[in-house]
Amino acid sequence: MSIGKTLMVQGTTSDAGKSTLVTALCRWLTRQGVRTVPFKPQNMALNSAVTADGGEIGRAQAVQAQACGLEPHTDMNPVLLKPNSDTGAQVIIHGRAVTTMDAVAYHDYKAIAMQAVLASHRRLSEGWPVVMVEGAGSPAEINLRAGDIANMGFAEAVDCPVLLVADINRGGVFAHLVGTLELLSPSEQARVKGFIINRFRGDIALLQPGLDWLEQRTGKPVVGVLPYVMDLHLEAEDGLDQRQTDKAEQVLNVIVPVLPRISNHTDFDPLRLHPQVNLQFVGPGQAIPGADLIILPGSKSVRSDLAYLRANGWDTAIRRHLRYGGKVLGICGGLQMLGEELHDPLGLEGAAGSSLGLGLLALSTVLEEEKQLRNVSGRLTLEDADVTGYEIHAGVTTGAALERPLVQLADGRCDGARSPDGQVLGTYLHGLFENPASSSALLRWAGLQNVQSVDYHALRERDIERLADLVETYLDGKLLRELCGLEQP
Repeated sequence: MSIGKTLMVQGTTSDAGKSTLVTALCRWLTRQGVRTVPFKPQNMALNSAVTADGGEIGRAQAVQAQACGLEPHTDMNPVLLKPNSDTGAQVIIHGRAVTTMDAVAYHDYKAIAMQAVLASHRRLSEGWPVVMVEGAGSPAEINLRAGDIANMGFAEAVDCPVLLVADINRGGVFAHLVGTLELLSPSEQARVKGFIINRFRGDIALLQPGLDWLEQRTGKPVVGVLPYVMDLHLEAEDGLDQRQTDKAEQVLNVIVPVLPRISNHTDFDPLRLHPQVNLQFVGPGQAIPGADLIILPGSKSVRSDLAYLRANGWDTAIRRHLRYGGKVLGICGGLQMLGEELHDPLGLEGAAGSSLGLGLLALSTVLEEEKQLRNVSGRLTLEDADVTGYEIHAGVTTGAALERPLVQLADGRCDGARSPDGQVLGTYLHGLFENPASSSALLRWAGLQNVQSVDYHALRERDIERLADLVETYLDGKLLRELCGLEQP
């Protein structure tokens, strides 16, 4: 059986551009007719996607799958860590939650997780000529190097070449690259086959002396320098992207509380990019502004995030907002918060116990051990609009409010709830605003007139193509093809 070639992208820091570069390389190769599959051994993120095989992976790998023309699969991200506190996380192996543990316990568990990583990589390399791998954070985190499965530990195990990317926009790019290289072992240094500098602005001639020095100092080539692109959008792996596009004069004002354990905030990317929506994330200590629509987002720790909302005055602000005719939407954990009671008898998201909800919908939720993971489609009970989305939740919700559902699903189930006065909606469906029909219907419900239809998937596809164009223009294509086993050195 033929085994595919593996190429890995590692970064000098978090947010150096690993996810973006892997996405770009996936589409660049796919455009050349090279069957390519993305892979990330271990991901730590609260933004996740439901796969074709009914599991859960990081959203960055789902976007990379789109760049390859593939449906997301759990083998693309075999280990996903979803933090539910500052020291603990839910551990998801091959798409399924297996346990929750603190950082010390997980350090000992990594040998088991590595077996899942290698099994997934083996299956992918047997099925695709090129496996394009994304590292995590930095390979030079000295305290995390023992038992590493996310960066050089994986690269050494599968014996693959590595490209090192650094963000020049942060400053100190040469120190980042040389310092990272110096902190690697001799065998790890040898597998670094080149550098890529990301987010450069200005005249490349002024950077050239530094590039020449870097190559002379390290004996390794600079594969290329990628420019800073102002209006490029790809879904963030974890950090909130608060950039806005140019807005029309008449906009709908939407606010979202930044919960300590906010999850799947990529739900709001289509709104952030919509020309008629002014979306604001409101963090701790910030005044809660007036708005047309308040959206309560998903949460990895719903009871503690509900306590955070109360401590920061959101319960009072929401009731005032409703008295003045505003609208409220809860998504997943936000739906659970809108209810009357929330029970976590098994302590799945923290200490076992119960909490009173905001009492805006007549429903209650019990968190159960088996997580529900589905890609779904159906129709909104608003305007009978088409809707697509995905469910990722441990909650089982019951109550009279569900007799007025928000969604009629194609599989015969109903989802979500509408308040009798129509001001409050709740749903378990993530991705509501990605579908132009459901997005437009929800924006009209929230008060926006003459809604422009925006195709979020088309916007994402456009930017993936732009990324591939950047690879074609600014990187050494011959060297990249050699590292992918497509050309002889």
